[in-house]
Amino acid sequence: MNDAPRLIDPYARAINYLRVSVTDRCDFRCLYCMSENMTFLPKKELLSLEELDRMCSAFISQGVQKLRITGGEPLVRRGIMDFFTRIGRHLDSGALKELTLTTNGSQLRRFAGDLFSAGMRRVNISLDTLDEKKFAEITRWGRLSQVIDGIDAAQEAGLRVKINVVAVKGTNEDELETLVNWCAERDMDLTFIEVMPMGDMGDLSRNDQYWALKDLRARLAESFTLIDLAENTGGPARYVRLEETGQKVGFITPLSHNFCESCNRVRLTCTGQLYQCLGQEDEADLRKVLRDHPDDDAPLVAAIHAAIARKPKGHDFDYSRQDVSGAMGRHMSHTGG
Repeated sequence: MNDAPRLIDPYARAINYLRVSVTDRCDFRCLYCMSENMTFLPKKELLSLEELDRMCSAFISQGVQKLRITGGEPLVRRGIMDFFTRIGRHLDSGALKELTLTTNGSQLRRFAGDLFSAGMRRVNISLDTLDEKKFAEITRWGRLSQVIDGIDAAQEAGLRVKINVVAVKGTNEDELETLVNWCAERDMDLTFIEVMPMGDMGDLSRNDQYWALKDLRARLAESFTLIDLAENTGGPARYVRLEETGQKVGFITPLSHNFCESCNRVRLTCTGQLYQCLGQEDEADLRKVLRDHPDDDAPLVAAIHAAIARKPKGHDFDYSRQDVSGAMGRHMSHTGG
């Protein structure tokens, strides 16, 4: 068992949560995440499934207890269920407390039962609208009916579902109460997320998309009684319970309320780069260390500790001025959400 914190950053934060992007590819092209015509990475730059297993296992050996798999869309990666099945051994041993997934839901009808069998109990599904026309506009390539069917499959398999909604001004403002009530009817919690300034937006403006969650919360309070929860997962969300529905609603506010003081996570890209902060460009090349030492994990573990020792205090995202500051050129699909 590895309950004692082993990865401690310069600000005395215990790092026990790893988010891993297993692919930069996706079957959607969401407006706030990707360009429509993406150039994806060559296969040789990606960590193989075996390398992903070795990398995640090294972090788990150093006290990481929660592993979230992201993308791109993780379920479009060929052979990904082999990875989930193998990593499940850490759940069996008790070293890993939770294995979770963030997905667009498009492939869940195929994989939900296998994910549950691998030890997964929760999934986060990104869904920003219940309007078919708007869904097609936001995702460019997606079909709402396929995602709804994936949600059905996840719940049928026994997976607890949480819906992630990116709050986009002028796009889903008119669906706030609809989304809340729809999730309540299906016994699903949901979390609202502010648009983050990442990736090449072409002609789109992040300032035009930005809907501050303090305004969203105030509007929610006009229809529901919000009870603040003391719950703190160490992550960015602040939670309330809606008295009328009983469901839990989270708010992730990287812009209007910096959540960095309690950050317990780092992000590993599909190419093996470790980002100590989503909103900073500093990174550590763990792929090179892993490939230079194929039979010895000690250098990899040392590199992980060295990277954590450089974790910054926080990010610099800011929409308060005319121009977005702290913007990141890399796409969310590369870094992982």
